[in-house]
Amino acid sequence: MTGKPDDSSREGTQMSFEGRMSYSDYLHLERVLDAQEPLSDAHDELLFIIQHQTSELWMKLAIHEIHSAIKAIRHDQLHPAFKMLSRVARIFEQLNTAWDVLRTMTPSEYTEFRDQLGQSSGFQSYQYRAIEFLAGNRNLALLGPHAHRADIMAKLEEILAEPGLYDEALRLLARNGFDIGEDARRTDWRVKRSPNDEVLEAWKTIYASPAKHWMLYELAEKLVDFEDYFRRWRFNHVTTVERIIGLKRGTGGTSGVSYLRKMLEVELFPELWRLRTEL
Repeated sequence: MTGKPDDSSREGTQMSFEGRMSYSDYLHLERVLDAQEPLSDAHDELLFIIQHQTSELWMKLAIHEIHSAIKAIRHDQLHPAFKMLSRVARIFEQLNTAWDVLRTMTPSEYTEFRDQLGQSSGFQSYQYRAIEFLAGNRNLALLGPHAHRADIMAKLEEILAEPGLYDEALRLLARNGFDIGEDARRTDWRVKRSPNDEVLEAWKTIYASPAKHWMLYELAEKLVDFEDYFRRWRFNHVTTVERIIGLKRGTGGTSGVSYLRKMLEVELFPELWRLRTEL
């Protein structure tokens, strides 16, 4: 060590940002870091707020990537779609890790500020709803929590008016000569589709000869990878909630853990899971 003060300017590092865009300016950090407003003096409320805010930021990116993947598949641009879907899976890996941080909060600590939440609940996350709708879980009853916000309803209805991620994958199968049965004649995208045997047979054909159908095979595995991480996120949600509030009702009025357990049974890409039993 020379004992001399660091002189970063010798290496070209900018030290003065008067009149220039800085790191903080570009990221609007003041707006981001001022967005946490605890309603109590409880130490753990800040953890609770930041965990949910950062999760919403990751979901915003996931929505961006899923939208782009849908468009790419629609235009037969599968390599970019693979990259985007891989990124979505990694996003959900990040979201899964966030539960590990929240689980450091004990039931006693949560009760110190839970009453301050009122009726607010993660169940009301419209970005989570958007992800479900984009992926294929088009349960229209879940529009209810957003009915009071015309702007949010418009965004969700825009998603429901177009084919979702799995819909576009099936349309791709049809363009490649596969019989997808009723899915080839679908026009009402708002209605949740039902599994069909023709789609199952199409995927079985692809999995029986991966080398012959490599691009479709890889797309299928990217979809399964995404749903795998999505299921893990749901499972971690259930266990985190049960660890913190047990079997109490959720703040938003849901049955809490029992409701979340039902969500574990939802399949986004059912034929891709069922074919594994039949191969």
